[in-house]
Amino acid sequence: MDEFSATHVLELLTRLQHIRPAVFGSDQHQWALNEPLSENAIAEFERCLSIRLPNEYRSFIARVGNGGAGPYYGVFPLGMVDDNFGLRRWHVNDGLVNDPSKPFALTHEWNDTSGMPSDDLADQDQIEYDRRMENFADAYLRSDRLRGAIPICHQGCALRIWLVVTGEAAGHLWDDRLSEYGGIRLLMLRSGSPATFGTWYIEWLKDCLRVGENAPH
Repeated sequence: MDEFSATHVLELLTRLQHIRPAVFGSDQHQWALNEPLSENAIAEFERCLSIRLPNEYRSFIARVGNGGAGPYYGVFPLGMVDDNFGLRRWHVNDGLVNDPSKPFALTHEWNDTSGMPSDDLADQDQIEYDRRMENFADAYLRSDRLRGAIPICHQGCALRIWLVVTGEAAGHLWDDRLSEYGGIRLLMLRSGSPATFGTWYIEWLKDCLRVGENAPH
């Protein structure tokens, strides 16, 4: 994508750091970026996981910043994920992240809630309802649904954005709404096109600038 260059992104962020529009999550990241990662550090991360990061995202962490200012609560540093009010390092098969080196399997939205017990059961037998709900949640929240992807952004309430790194869908972003039983779906831009890291980030930058420039002074 020609428009997604480190120079262009940094120019837009500099403008945003000056006008500081009131957008969701900005009170957390404060429009600040972490220092970029070295090529050696990125290559070592890829080697350990047997993956190749998509070019736009790779360029971002190497030339713009290793996380920080971004949509919602910001972009995670490489290898990190939200943990209550902080961050933690994720590991393969840790219950959240599966195996990024295996191909991402989804080709369309997934949300199978057919095994969820009804609210009527809770009124009739709370213990049985809790048992069935626990079994349903264990199956519904299986981490292998997002294998081949890594988390890059927290939207709040354990809702996340994932970047596909392996398989035919590599480079695309997926919207994870599993924590509210909303399923997993391909993230789309306003144009109707599937979002990549670069198009998603640029769209966010421009939206924030519009908010800031239209705010009363």
